[in-house]
Amino acid sequence: MQLSKEELLAQANLISKNTLLETLNIEMIDYGTDFLVARMPVNSRVYQPEGVLHGGATAALAESVGSFASHIFLDSEHMMIRGLEITANHLKSVTEGYVYARATFLHKGRTTQLLDIRITDDNDNLISICRLSTISLPKNK
Repeated sequence: MQLSKEELLAQANLISKNTLLETLNIEMIDYGTDFLVARMPVNSRVYQPEGVLHGGATAALAESVGSFASHIFLDSEHMMIRGLEITANHLKSVTEGYVYARATFLHKGRTTQLLDIRITDDNDNLISICRLSTISLPKNK
């Protein structure tokens, strides 16, 4: 049975309870045939000591949306997804509002995947560019 867009997003957000995603208030908000979008509020919970968005929080947002994208668009019934490597280039500081992460595939192989994740702010300014590689491993039943 195919889930509706709303059901899939609700399910993704439900399984994020009691995880880092809930701690950082990361929420999956949109997806299409080849992308997934998540958002995270920028506030003191994700600041570095100077009062701007912490690069580690940005990387956590990127890895979360990229891993979920692999989970959604691959055979997650028989495979589990794990992150292999993430890179992040931070281009601009943010002090308030939301940041949005849009994950799209550069490579969608059976075993490994490479995702491009662009982080933007409320005004669509580019904040960070991230790349995430994931691996699909068989689930042990």
